[in-house]
Amino acid sequence: MDRSITPALPLDAAMAMPPVAHARFNVGDVVRHRLFDFRGVVFDVDPVFANTEEWYEAIPEAVRPRKDQPFYHLLAENGESSYVAYVSQQNLITDESDEPVEHPAIGGLFDRVSGGGYRLKPVHRH
Repeated sequence: MDRSITPALPLDAAMAMPPVAHARFNVGDVVRHRLFDFRGVVFDVDPVFANTEEWYEAIPEAVRPRKDQPFYHLLAENGESSYVAYVSQQNLITDESDEPVEHPAIGGLFDRVSGGGYRLKPVHRH
């Protein structure tokens, strides 16, 4: 029985690697939309667009974001309601208000930390 280890094959230099997008925000960060009046807590990050084409095409072309950037899942709120939002990096800025986000799902996922952010509860970390 041959127990030798086969060396790993070298990467094919001709194979194009996708560009690496760097996420500006982390899970637990509080952010605000650059154009619309809502804010929220990041609970997941997609390195590039990962929603449906129908959702993407529903965005008016004048404000439609590029797909080749991180997109963030937010527990969002505005003056009238709480909801889940999916927002491109180019449309988010850091929320400096230090005000808590009042989304009903926050308490199940996060603990509030000093400095105004949130940390995933240990049960949700991987």
